[in-house]
Formats: sequence, structure tokens, C-alpha cells
Amino acid sequence: MEKVQLDNLGNGTILIYNGADILHKIDNTARLNIWIDDKALGQIRPSEYVIINLKTGKHQFKALHIDLVNMRSEHDVEIDDKTKVIKIKPNITSNRLTVTNELPEKFEKFKYAEKR
Repeated sequence: MEKVQLDNLGNGTILIYNGADILHKIDNTARLNIWIDDKALGQIRPSEYVIINLKTGKHQFKALHIDLVNMRSEHDVEIDDKTKVIKIKPNITSNRLTVTNELPEKFEKFKYAEKR
């Protein structure tokens, strides 16, 4: 998609973004490595997003960010036709995943995560 609009998401098309706050951006610990159903999605840096297609049903998300130690988390997510946006955010003790179905504030400053 050249221009991301909330109306174009859903029915299996899902935007996943890194919602890291300023504290993780400053110390360079905000990069998230993500796996979905044991398949590597890749790394999403702060203020980056990806758009993927997922079938409806339960999916297991795993997230890892490196702080003083490896901060790992696992999340079971139920995907349905109305699921549009997922926010994954590193925090002090782990990672938090939230189905928001809303684009983040200042989304114009986000960029698509390029293949590295």
C-alpha cells in the first residue's frame, strides 16, 4: 500500500508496529525481533511498521528485545475479520502486545520496515 488507511486493513490484512517510547529509543533497546507461529517476521525498529496477511484464528506471537538481558514474551492473539492494527511495545520487564485497531499518533512519522 502506498498510503496506509485504516479502511484498507482488516479481513486478514494487519498492520503491526513498534510502539516503543522515548526511553527505549534513547538507549537503543527498542528493536523488536518478532516471530509468528514460530516463523520469523523479522526486526521492527522504533517507529516502523509492517503489513502482513494472517488467516483468522489463534496465532502465537513471540517478541524479543535486548536490554541488559534478553526480554522475551509470548502472546496468543485471536485474529478475526475486524483485526486491523497490532501494537508491540518493549517495556522494562518484557514486551506488551495490544490489538488497537487504530493507527498510532503521528503515524505520518512511521515508515515501512525495510528488508535487512
